[in-house]
Amino acid sequence: MGNKKFFTTPHLFTITVLLLFTQAGCKYDKQMIMPTTICDTAIVTFSGVVQPILTTFCITCHSGPNAFNGIRVEDYTTVKQLIPNGKLLGTITHSPGFTPMPIGRSKLSDCNIAKIRKWIDQGAQNN
Repeated sequence: MGNKKFFTTPHLFTITVLLLFTQAGCKYDKQMIMPTTICDTAIVTFSGVVQPILTTFCITCHSGPNAFNGIRVEDYTTVKQLIPNGKLLGTITHSPGFTPMPIGRSKLSDCNIAKIRKWIDQGAQNN
C-alpha cells in the first residue's frame, strides 16, 4: 500500500469526470428559475391597458387643477392632446427634447412603453 499511487491515470480520469458532473449539476438555466414574462400587446385599449398604466405611474402629478406643468392624463380627452406633438411618447421614452417622466423615478418598463406605443400606432382610439 505504501508504494501504490492513488493518482494514477485511471483515478485521475475518474476524478476529472466526477468533477465535471458535479460542476454541471451546479449550473442552472436562468430562465428555469426566473422565467421571462411575455409582453402582451395583442389587444391594447385605452380603458383596459393605457389608462391603468397612466393611473399607476402618472396620475398623482398629472391630474386636477394643479397638474404638473398643466399636463393632465386623467381621461381620454386629456391624454389624446399629448399624442399629435409626440409629447406622451417622448416623455415616457426619455427621448431628447422631452422632460423624462416619471420625474425622479425610473422610466416605465419596456413592456408598458410598447403597449402605449401600440395604442398610439393603432390610432389612439377611445376604446
